[in-house]
Amino acid sequence: MPSLLELQSKAVCDAISNVQPQNTWRYVVADETSYKLMMNVLDIDRILSHKVTAVQQLEHKRPSVPKFEAVYFVAPEEFSVQCLISDYTRKVPRYGRGHIYWISEPGENLRGMIRNSPAANYVDPRGMVLSIDFYPRESHLFTFREPSSFFTLYHPECRGVVRSHLVELARKIVSVCVTLGEYPTVRYFRPPNLMHEARVLSELLAKTVQEELDYYIQANPRFPPQSDKPKAVLFIVDRSMDLYAPFLHEFTYQAMAFDLLPIQDGDKVVYKTEVVENGKKEVKEMVISEDDKIWVDVRHQHMKDTIEKLMADFDRFLKENKNFVNSESATSLNAIRDMVANLPQFQEMKEAYSLHLSMAQECMNLFDSRKLPDTASVEQTLATGLNENYQPPKNIADQLVRILDDPAIGHPDRLRLIIIYLLYKDGLLKGDVDKLLAHSQLGPMEKTIIENLTLLGARVYKQLKDTSNRNTSQKKKQGQSNDTETYELSRFVTALKTMLEDHVKGTLDPNVFPFVKPELANPGLGAQENTSQASLRSAKPTWAKTRLSVVEPKQRVIVFMAGGATYSESRACYEISKASLRDVFFGHFAHDNSNVLPQPLVPKHLLEEDPIPKPAPPPAASQKPKLTPAPTPQPPTKEMAAMKVQYNPPGGGRYAPEEKKKKKFGLF
Repeated sequence: MPSLLELQSKAVCDAISNVQPQNTWRYVVADETSYKLMMNVLDIDRILSHKVTAVQQLEHKRPSVPKFEAVYFVAPEEFSVQCLISDYTRKVPRYGRGHIYWISEPGENLRGMIRNSPAANYVDPRGMVLSIDFYPRESHLFTFREPSSFFTLYHPECRGVVRSHLVELARKIVSVCVTLGEYPTVRYFRPPNLMHEARVLSELLAKTVQEELDYYIQANPRFPPQSDKPKAVLFIVDRSMDLYAPFLHEFTYQAMAFDLLPIQDGDKVVYKTEVVENGKKEVKEMVISEDDKIWVDVRHQHMKDTIEKLMADFDRFLKENKNFVNSESATSLNAIRDMVANLPQFQEMKEAYSLHLSMAQECMNLFDSRKLPDTASVEQTLATGLNENYQPPKNIADQLVRILDDPAIGHPDRLRLIIIYLLYKDGLLKGDVDKLLAHSQLGPMEKTIIENLTLLGARVYKQLKDTSNRNTSQKKKQGQSNDTETYELSRFVTALKTMLEDHVKGTLDPNVFPFVKPELANPGLGAQENTSQASLRSAKPTWAKTRLSVVEPKQRVIVFMAGGATYSESRACYEISKASLRDVFFGHFAHDNSNVLPQPLVPKHLLEEDPIPKPAPPPAASQKPKLTPAPTPQPPTKEMAAMKVQYNPPGGGRYAPEEKKKKKFGLF
């Protein structure tokens, strides 16, 4: 099965490799958005392996290297284009030539900005469109980092910006379709019995996506590529489709961990845990990703099955390495975790198992301390409309009050339970809501949260004589459930899973999920596939037919949920994908704490000229060494004091005094 992570990383690497400057390498320059996209699926070393000198951020200060060419990855934003232009408005251009790759389709105004600037002499304004403006989180899960999307779509004060935001979301959805090489049939969720203002959200977004898809097809007539697969289908749904899922406690490993543990979900998914390094305990940040094979294997399993698998895998490791540890003590999660921590021979395995054993143990500790078994039992009864014996519940209000009276139940869990009860009753008297809040010791903020559920289609208050209840879908689901094993605290079936099951069977109601373009619809496709499989079972089996049924291409399914999604819904997509032997890709927006607002002006450091280099000092070898004058010698006064000025050596000498000659008178 294809992976969105691999498809996007391949698109980036191929784009870099397509730029082949002569006798030189190249620089990769990306704006903030593009840089995060690249780092989400690639590491720096893999990019550098494609003859890349360095990976730089467009907004940061960078040195001029006019002898090199640059490969730009740019989001279609005015600020990013201005930063790119600033590289070539200097006396000395920052690069000798530039090659632009847009991460999504830009407007003609952005291309015009480059065309009418000095950068046009170095950069082709048209560039190439990669259509990679989304974040793959898993092989079949993608997100859009839009922190304000939920409020923009549902808050009454944001009506004026909803249309532009829908266009932005639609272009990102089209990027996913282009990456997958699909021009899908578009269907959307149209609630039959909801009257809230945002009930047309899915329809508006679906029609906008169809317009953007048609525009892309017109601009790229060779798309989609030839394929023997059936035409894909794209479902556009929103959060009002299922209001139970966000509030229920889910007990599969991934959902439970993200619900209960302080996992940091940003550019990387990080969890802090204690590890043993050189005999000392220290807190270390561990990254949870697709590279973690243990995580991929167990994340969708029930916590009970996860713990059993972790212990079984570790027990198998002990049997294969009997010389390292004592297997008799591996009887609990804590014992196994301590044993793993003392195995320096297997560092990578040690860290992976320590991480998941610690996470599993902490989840179970919170499961017990917060009394989640009691809370979840009531939640499942309310959400399904049936008790653990699949019978209509009795005295459910009394059970609810007993749970709310328990001091071990925290305020967040009390609020979630009250909301689920309100959804189960399809609204309550205002006085009853106030009594429940007072009994639970919840304040005005929690009351506002409950009242805002009306923006998502829930009915919070109803009149005294109003006995209607629109909440009947879950009872029908449970009657049709054919799971071989269902845990008592995991009986709830998400509406998304029911939709996908009905689509695979070919029984999805076209009135609830209509087509944007009915003329392109093929509603019998799922039924035809199902009938084909049934005919193979009824006919005399042959090896040829069995092999053919396995390799036969299946229709791809893409689902986008506006308003956010849950890990239980993500798991449902993987389960349907595995059961039906087809690819199901699921997407939603994710909250991101980073600042994604564009900066109003180009940073000043991008407009500054490079400083004039100072002349280099002469080499050290050519400099004459400085001579230090020798100190003036002092006269030997002591020695001279003992010397005699007149001295007659024995026998005379050169300096001996001459003898006085006697004058002889009268000789001449």
